[in-house]
Amino acid sequence: PEPAARQGKGRGGADRREEAGKGRGGGGGCGGGEAPIMSELTDEANPRPITVAIMQELQNLKDKFKNEDDHEDSPFGNLEKAAVLQECRDFHDPAIVTTHPRKCCQLITKLLFLLTQGDSFSGNEVTDVFFGVTKLFQSEDVNLRRMVYLFIKEIAEATHSDEVIIVTSSLVQDMNSNQDLFRANAMRVLAKIIDPTMLGAIERYVKQAIVDSNAFVASSALLAGAHLMSVAPEVVRRWISEVQEAVNSSSEMVQYHALALLYQIKAHDRRAVSKIVQQLTRGAVRSPLATCLLIRYISTLLREDISATNARAAYQFLESCLRHKNEMVIYEAARAMCRLPEAETRDMSPAVAVLQLFLSSPKPTLRFAAMRTLSEVAAREPIAVSKCNDDMEVLVSDRNRSIATLAVTTLLKTGSEGNID
Repeated sequence: PEPAARQGKGRGGADRREEAGKGRGGGGGCGGGEAPIMSELTDEANPRPITVAIMQELQNLKDKFKNEDDHEDSPFGNLEKAAVLQECRDFHDPAIVTTHPRKCCQLITKLLFLLTQGDSFSGNEVTDVFFGVTKLFQSEDVNLRRMVYLFIKEIAEATHSDEVIIVTSSLVQDMNSNQDLFRANAMRVLAKIIDPTMLGAIERYVKQAIVDSNAFVASSALLAGAHLMSVAPEVVRRWISEVQEAVNSSSEMVQYHALALLYQIKAHDRRAVSKIVQQLTRGAVRSPLATCLLIRYISTLLREDISATNARAAYQFLESCLRHKNEMVIYEAARAMCRLPEAETRDMSPAVAVLQLFLSSPKPTLRFAAMRTLSEVAAREPIAVSKCNDDMEVLVSDRNRSIATLAVTTLLKTGSEGNID
């Protein structure tokens, strides 16, 4: 019945061959030669040519495995500088500034995009835009004010110093604002754009803010001090008592920034740095980031003088950090111990044992960090790393190519003739 049905409803093989012959006779060229091929590639159960089915399957696979790098065009891709500068004239309209802060935020975003793309602004254009942005201080919108701070930091370097003075008064007012967000960001902007000769006008405010009860304000003041160290170090050194007080803050962020600034102030005095390290190794540091900084300072001191009187106490502190609850601190301590000058195998054993545990961590960052440090150690002391060979052999097939490469190169350093194959 099936052949009969096909014969009744569709064209049979003879009909198709006959039609193909007509195609050869009248079609000519490539089109006339394709008909018999298509007829031969027809499935009996499905009259649709197999070539069509294959093409559709390939198209489906192409759509399925579409290049992940393909993305939509940027909404700012077709921006024209002249059009954006024309729109920025709205900054001079108080009604738009106060009632449409979102529109002003979008205009600043466009300006920042043009700056980051390398578009050059003439002197007059920079001046016009800068003065227009200063008009946005009329708005009390928090998001708009943050965009203003960001734009001023980016454009200040291209602005004449006489013009920057104009915005300084507005930033000083924000430093005395009741909103902590305004106070904190104003200090950070001022530290980047202010002329060193005018630093005396804001020194008192920044100095007081270092010990502020708000952690964001205190951290911003400390960051301002870190920026000012490059232009007015003698001024920042007068804040030493406030910075030392901030090191004992209950906020982890404040403690981290305070320790970083304290080290910048004392970096020229090795004895003072050694004293700070001795005080903080007694358990006064609670911030994991501050602990990592302290480990680096200890490592620097030990590399400079491994035979110092407090070297043993410093090494014991590094060893105690291997039992810290934070993985970042544990790795920093292990790396510092492995990089100590003239370190013997027994001195590095605790650190290598910790790094060996990291090799089986589910986090790729930990595996990579441990593998890189072990590779460095293997170049000097291959015997100390040889006990990790079994774990490193597993990482040869790691999905991360960097980890797999480090595993292979390290095994070549620690392997023997018997297991190198």
